Amino acid sequence: MGIRVAVAGASGYAGGELLRLLAGHPDLEVTAVSAGSNAGKPVTSIHPNLTGHPAFDGRAFDQTDAETLGEAELVFMALPHGESARLAEELKDARVVDLSADFRLGDEEAWHQFYGDAGYAGRWAYGLPELPTAPGEQTTKEKIKAARTVAAPGCYATTAILALAPLLAAGLAEPDDIVIVAASGTSGAGRSPRVDLLASEVIGSMSAYKAGGTHRHTPEIEQALSEAQAGQPDVTVSFTPTLAPMPRGILATSTARLTQKAKQQSDPTNALRAAFAEAYADSPFVHLLPAGRWPATAAVYGSNGAHLQVAADLHAGRAVVVSTTDNLGKGAAGQAVQIANLMLGLPETAGLTTLGVAP
Repeated sequence: MGIRVAVAGASGYAGGELLRLLAGHPDLEVTAVSAGSNAGKPVTSIHPNLTGHPAFDGRAFDQTDAETLGEAELVFMALPHGESARLAEELKDARVVDLSADFRLGDEEAWHQFYGDAGYAGRWAYGLPELPTAPGEQTTKEKIKAARTVAAPGCYATTAILALAPLLAAGLAEPDDIVIVAASGTSGAGRSPRVDLLASEVIGSMSAYKAGGTHRHTPEIEQALSEAQAGQPDVTVSFTPTLAPMPRGILATSTARLTQKAKQQSDPTNALRAAFAEAYADSPFVHLLPAGRWPATAAVYGSNGAHLQVAADLHAGRAVVVSTTDNLGKGAAGQAVQIANLMLGLPETAGLTTLGVAP
């Protein structure tokens, strides 16, 4: 018998990926699998890839309520924005990892600006284990281990923050001129049917959306990067997301003006690479690629890995970082399991892999 865990919102893409990862976890036992409109349907009718696993064959989705989920020692909430906060109020005893945005932002005004009139629920510990902290402060991993409730970061946010935090923390990039352009697979938009996500609309086409600083991950990225640089000026980000004709994966290209400190280095690119190597030396899932090799989404497909590459563009005076994650892996379900491992005192890598599926 393992540690009892439950998944609320298990019929969505992130919820299904959670079930797949938990099915192979050596220390966790799934006790409840709930859904909204799919409650009562067989789990394998929604997630046929789970067919043959004894935990899911013949099992139906439960109703999403505290009574059903409450026997678990830890609950994963993979619910739409606004629903997690209501359920969390009823889960008094369990540890909780929330994959929605309900508890990510510390600024109530920013919450209402980007999420509308939904009630502001406050901020939980932020669940990006690799996020740098100021010298002398408790590390992010230590904060996660000590918390009973943790907000998992968004997929775009994870990919961009990992790409920029080491440079800001090391004083190699200016915080007030950051541009991020990122492409995501269609699973990042969720499972609800939409005309613009039909195969005939997506295949063979790329499109931008929520440009002009309107995407909801913008304040989350700025908040995390501002905290990572230890009291320096606030971060300003211009973020443009795009939709790519693939089911999963994120590729982000992030640029920021080089500081004088960076420009004065004998080899600025090597200085940038050294900052990444130091920042992620003890991070099992974040990999700085060898010089000259650039990230590709297929390399992290199905994994909890993140691949990074950086170069100094001396002509433009900017740092250029390309980063990739699987939006359902390190961008959602994989990261949630990584967080749960830390909260429960398990090995951080339990049930996870940094190796992608290829081709």
